Amino acid sequence: SPSTSRFAIKITSLGSKANFEIGSNYMEIAVLYEDERVLAVNKPSGLLVHSAEHGPHVGEETLADWVLSHHPEMAEVGEPVTTSKGVLIPRPGIVHRLDKDTSGVLLLAKTQESFLFLKKSFQERKVRKEYKAIVHGVVKKESGMIDLPIGRSSADFRKKSTLPTARGEKRTAVTRFVTIARAEDASFLSVFPETGRTHQIRVHLKAIGHPVLCDARYAPTLHCPPALGRLALHAFSLELTREDGTVLRLEAPLAEDMARYTRARFLDLRFDK
Repeated sequence: SPSTSRFAIKITSLGSKANFEIGSNYMEIAVLYEDERVLAVNKPSGLLVHSAEHGPHVGEETLADWVLSHHPEMAEVGEPVTTSKGVLIPRPGIVHRLDKDTSGVLLLAKTQESFLFLKKSFQERKVRKEYKAIVHGVVKKESGMIDLPIGRSSADFRKKSTLPTARGEKRTAVTRFVTIARAEDASFLSVFPETGRTHQIRVHLKAIGHPVLCDARYAPTLHCPPALGRLALHAFSLELTREDGTVLRLEAPLAEDMARYTRARFLDLRFDK
C-alpha cells in the first residue's frame, strides 16, 4: 500500500497520476498506457531515468525507483548495468532513455520477452519518435534534415559533438525537423530523430545554430527565460508495431510549464496538446 512505500504512489487506472517525492519536491507522473506487456509514462523534466554512475546526480531518486516501488515484479526485467566500481544500477524494464531534463513518453517493458522485442525494435530503428522543441533563433527552413556524425567532445567528456575534433567513434546520426511556428527570436519545432544517439537532438540543433532553449550543457551562455526555466525539449510521441502486428502509438501532452510558455511565446500557434 502507499503508506508502506518510500514514495506517495498510487496508480489504479489508465491515465491516473502519482505523486513522487524527489527530495523535498513532488513530481506528478502520469501513466499514458498499460497492459500486461508494457507500461508507458509521461516522464517529468528533472527526473533521471535511472541512477547515475558518477557526477552531481549520484544518489538522486529516479524513475527506476518509481517503477520498482509500483511494479516490484519488473525488478528482473531488462539489463542492469554494473559500474566500474562494481555497483549494480537497476534498470527495470528500461529499453530507451530520455535525458534528465527532457520530459515526455517513456516506454517500459513489463516482461523479459517484451523487453527483448522492444530492444530489437529500437536497435533496428523501427520505433518512430517525435519531439517538440523550442530553439533559439528564427529557423528559416520549413523543414530540414541534419545528417552529422556524433562523437565525444574533445573539450568536455560529458558532452557530445559534431565537430571534426570530436573524439572516439563518430556514430551516424540523422535528425529531421519541421518548423511549426516562429517568434522574433525563437522557433517551435517538431523533431524526428531517425537514430538514437545520446544528446542527439540537442547536439544537432546546436550544430545548425539553433540550440534548445534552457540547455545548460550545450548553450550555457544563452538566455534561459525564467518563465520556462527548464530544457525546452519534450518527447511528444512514440509509435511502433507490436509482436502481434498491431500498431501502438503513444502521445504525451506537453508538460504544463512548457505548454504555458509555448502558448505565450508563439501567439499564432494553436494546439490542443
